[in-house]
Order: sequence, then structure tokens, then C-alpha cells
Amino acid sequence: MPCGRYAPSPTGPLHVGNLRTALAAWLFARSDGARFLVRVEDLDASRVRPGIEEAQLADLAALGLDHDGPVVRQSERRALHDAAIERLDRDGLLYPCFCTRAEIREAASAPHGALPEGAYPGTCATLTAAQRAQRERGGRPPALRLRAEAAPISFTDRIHGGRHGVVDDLVVRRNDGAPAYNLAVVVDDADQGVDEVVRGNDLLETTPRQLLLADLLGLPRPAHAHVPLVLGPDGKRLAKRHGAVTLADRVAAGETPADMRSWCARTLGLAADPAERPDLDTLLARFDPARLRREPTTRDAG
Repeated sequence: MPCGRYAPSPTGPLHVGNLRTALAAWLFARSDGARFLVRVEDLDASRVRPGIEEAQLADLAALGLDHDGPVVRQSERRALHDAAIERLDRDGLLYPCFCTRAEIREAASAPHGALPEGAYPGTCATLTAAQRAQRERGGRPPALRLRAEAAPISFTDRIHGGRHGVVDDLVVRRNDGAPAYNLAVVVDDADQGVDEVVRGNDLLETTPRQLLLADLLGLPRPAHAHVPLVLGPDGKRLAKRHGAVTLADRVAAGETPADMRSWCARTLGLAADPAERPDLDTLLARFDPARLRREPTTRDAG
């Protein structure tokens, strides 16, 4: 059975842009008669905040966005992630990387042929055994990187059309031992049967990396649809600094969840009249990916 998902990170409250993406993901799935899953992406334990997961799930429920099965937490799936890393390592596709963030920024600022600007240039890929031993004696634990070999990856996004990228040597295990996001999301989507990923446009450039990992692990490639972002009045990605941007903020200002759903629908191109409060059945009847707006939405402060 087809399957979609929404996968928030419990590091802060969902803002209206996040909620709009969740609505889009729900509509994509339900319009295809697909299951819709919620997965909490809580791998970065240092950034997880108590109570945020519960608040995020409550916001989704307030908008009427139901899901199938229990909520899954990425932190509970470590064995699957480790098994995927071990497979890549057995295939000779990984190498330890001792670079600091500053070193990576400096190296990535130089041109490197086929790789995109800012890509990791493979600094540690050719270290000799002696050079690795020297770095290990320095006491800094290494991350593990994939030998991507500047692999070209093409795919078709349901909103943006044909896309092409060249993959750099991405991290699959961080130097604190935690699986990296790109690795974990690929493994989890495949294990849960997710065959379409709907998410924000800020993650569009990560898609070639994830598709390459799926190919190397022998996992099916999901389809993708990247929803344009909501921006603040300064033209930057919406954030708490822009004012009352969460559902709780808007309710405190006198709005209702139905008002918020209506705003999300209008900015996705699924409603026109600001006075209309379409329910989810109405939005499902109207939903057509070809109607979705391709440009970001700017939301005024306050």
C-alpha cells in the first residue's frame, strides 16, 4: 500500500511553515489512498527539548491531520542505522574523517572540479595508514564518510520537475557515534515502506545524497515533492524571531486551528477566499499537485 510521512524534529515548536508542509504531506498521501505516518526525528539528543514532541503532535491533531499506526521515534531504530553503516563499511565505501568544521569550511571554499560549491572535497579520503594513526593519536574521534566518487544523481520532483546533483563524500556516522541524518532517513523510510517523501524546499539539495545511499544499500527510491518555504518579512526562512509564528501564538492572538488551516490552504493554492474555512474533505477534493504554488510565501510579522 502506498505510504507517505511527516517527520518533525522535536527541537522547537512547529511554526506555520512546518504546519503547511505537514498539511501538504497529508494531502499528497490521503489523495492517493496512502497510509500516512508520523516519525519523530530525535537523533540529535543534544537539541531535543522536553515537551516539544507532545506539543508538535497536538498541533497536527488540532489541524485534523490523522496518521496511521503509532508514532515512531528515530532514536529507537539505532540497530537498523548501525546495520546499514556496517554494510557500507563491508563494501569498502567508508573512510574515517578527522576534519574539524573549520577545516571543512576552509577546504570547501576552494573549487573542486565536478563537486558543487561547499561540498566536502575528500580531504581525508586519501590519508595513508600512518597519517590516520597520527590523527588518531590527536584524540579527536573520526566521523565516517561515504566514498561517493562525485556520483551524478538525477530524479524528478513532483513540484520542481527534473533535478540533477553531484554527491560529495557525505557523513554517515558523526564523530559522536550517532548515525547522520541522511543515512537514518533513508533507512527509516525504506523500513517503514515510505514511497513518497513530501517535505520543505530547504531539503531539496539533500535528495541526491539520500538517493545515492538508497542505491548503494539496495533500497527502493521514494518519490519526492518539495514544498516551497514560508519566509519572514526579511526574506529569510520563517523562525521564532519573526514573531507569532506557532499555532499557540496564533490561538493566543484570537485565531483558531481552522483559521490556520485556511491560511495554509490559500498559500498552497488550494483556496482563494480569505473568509473560507475549508475542511479536510474539501481540500482533498480540490487537491492536485499541479495546482500547488512553486514560489515561497512571505508571512508578515505578528
